[in-house]
Amino acid sequence: MENKTGLQDQTVQSTMLLSVYGRAKASRMFPDILNDGEAIRIVDGMDYDFTRIDKSYGTEYASLCCLFRAKRLDERCLAYIREHPDGTVVNLGSGLDTTFSRVDNGSVRLYNIDLPDSMSFRRRFIPAPERGGDIAKSMFDYTWLDDVETVDGSICIIAGGLFYYFEETQVRELICRAAEHFKTGEIAFDAQSKTAVKISNRMVRKTGNKGSEMHFYVNDVQKLKDWSPKIRKVENIPFFGDLRKEKRFKPSSRILMWGLYKLKMGFLVSVQWKAAE
Repeated sequence: MENKTGLQDQTVQSTMLLSVYGRAKASRMFPDILNDGEAIRIVDGMDYDFTRIDKSYGTEYASLCCLFRAKRLDERCLAYIREHPDGTVVNLGSGLDTTFSRVDNGSVRLYNIDLPDSMSFRRRFIPAPERGGDIAKSMFDYTWLDDVETVDGSICIIAGGLFYYFEETQVRELICRAAEHFKTGEIAFDAQSKTAVKISNRMVRKTGNKGSEMHFYVNDVQKLKDWSPKIRKVENIPFFGDLRKEKRFKPSSRILMWGLYKLKMGFLVSVQWKAAE
């Protein structure tokens, strides 16, 4: 299969194709859950053969995981924007994520942060936000903290499908640095248990990508509260909620959705901090 994207195969960056394809496919099947028209536009306009991705990662369940992750991150952004209409939202490892197209209220500042090659690829399909902008840096280059402007020192950070690829020490330092830099804030990201990460690694390898091994996992979200004295609240937010019971989904999807929920193998994590009063 010829790769015309310009992205280097078998890297963490190339996994952005998995998520945008999953959202596009699930949006076509279940637009009432989340209609990601931007993902559909990007996939349809990309000169890339998604056959291999579809065979290994294009199941109904895998696509629904991508869609519900986007839906839950949307919900966290929208809740923040309702309280901070002129606030700041940062999308770490933005890849081809389209959250901003659905949550922009016309006044919030929006920043995308990703590696230079990934950001260059993103700009072929998605223009930089008018308020805020694109920052072509590693999220571990903490100069981005100074690049981001806020009105009241508050921030909402989202990181979809990102932290898995890094060590816990790296994720912990990033969250602690953000909590030190911004007066109040929240970071929302998806996480899996240790068992689920092992399963996901096998799935990604089936796509031919052997250079994006997953490392970070969360078995007990409340332990994240110990990472910083500024962290006030940590939440475990189920992906599917009661929708996992709906019979419109295939039996295999419902079983996996039930297992993800019952065994706490995958969920959205919200870490919220506040400066001491």
